[in-house]
Amino acid sequence: MRATFHLKTLAVAIATLSIASMSNAAGLDRSGQDITAFLQDGVYAEAVYTYLDADVSGYDNAYVGTDKNAYQQGNKIGDIAESYDFFRYGVKADINETFSVGVLYDEPFGAAADYSGDNKFVDDNGEGTNVEVRTENITGILGAKFGANKEFQVYSGPVAQRVQADVKLRGKAYQAADGYTTHITADQDYGWLAGVSYSKPEIALQAALTYRSEIEHSLKLSEKFPKIAPVIPAAATGIDGIIDITTPESVNFDFQTGINPTMLATAKVRWVPWSDFSIVPPLYNQASKFDPTNGPDGLSLVSYDKDQWLVELGLAKRLTPVLAVTGTVGWDSGAGNPVTSLGPIDGYYSAGLGAKYNLTDNWAISAGGKYLWFGDAKGQIPNKFAVSNFEDNDGFALGVKLSYQAKQNFN
Repeated sequence: MRATFHLKTLAVAIATLSIASMSNAAGLDRSGQDITAFLQDGVYAEAVYTYLDADVSGYDNAYVGTDKNAYQQGNKIGDIAESYDFFRYGVKADINETFSVGVLYDEPFGAAADYSGDNKFVDDNGEGTNVEVRTENITGILGAKFGANKEFQVYSGPVAQRVQADVKLRGKAYQAADGYTTHITADQDYGWLAGVSYSKPEIALQAALTYRSEIEHSLKLSEKFPKIAPVIPAAATGIDGIIDITTPESVNFDFQTGINPTMLATAKVRWVPWSDFSIVPPLYNQASKFDPTNGPDGLSLVSYDKDQWLVELGLAKRLTPVLAVTGTVGWDSGAGNPVTSLGPIDGYYSAGLGAKYNLTDNWAISAGGKYLWFGDAKGQIPNKFAVSNFEDNDGFALGVKLSYQAKQNFN
């Protein structure tokens, strides 16, 4: 007799480690923009907290000359990666057997780096280079099921995104840009999401392909650039302006299937075209054009050479009717090497463990941890000069999730 892997009994083992996955990935990627809360059966709600602590240290470049790629080990750069945390929330309900609605909140993109010590990223007054970027997303989703057994679903909805950033460049590594500061004021703009999913509950199979659009922002900013004050006097005290930033589109593929009545295999794949992304503050860009070697278009403050690919594979095992454990392994391609000195990591490998415990028939709590081995990277400034080298770095992510799920009966 053929065994069936009922999704209800295996749900305890689904996506346990998504609470701590996709953190500190390529470019500015943070949350991984997970939408699996919307794919759950019945009424579902979750609150997720993730904490990441990374050790990213290296050496500055002691080389003096005109060869952009030359590197000579210089002074020690202590850990520049500030620990950070973020939240994710989701709620979803079925209107009837065909239509579902959901609202998701996450913090998809960000950066946090702070240089200190005796190196070329700290100025003569002891002030170090610092960057902080934070974003928030609220996504509304409407889904419609179809097929003989309602096994297919299409879904779409609007996305509201808020972005803000602060950057300080300090020290000789930044050459003429030493002392540059910008504050990008928080503002909100809009995009959209669309996807399709397929499920076969008798073998706990579920697959979903989700596309998120890029979102164009026009943000107020204030820039200070003391070293060009002899040419533009107002740059010493600050010049207000507008910056256009387009956060990238993305594609996520989520897959799971039962292997036997108590074990589930999972896979996640994510693609983000970071090679299309840049941050180009107007005063910074204008100042860079004073050097003809930077070309007629000048320089961007942040840009990446390659797109990001992320793959994560997992196994989940239900040990008892109320307890499941999960293990995952992952790989992130990074977004190029050399890479911006404000985030000198070339992807990572990861391994994680987690567990989920059903407190009641409806409430569950999950906890997980993940260890990250970061890829070695050379840091560069926007004119492509190598300014640092970072090797043998690592980090860890911890997460906890509280979830609620209940059946809905429309008969």
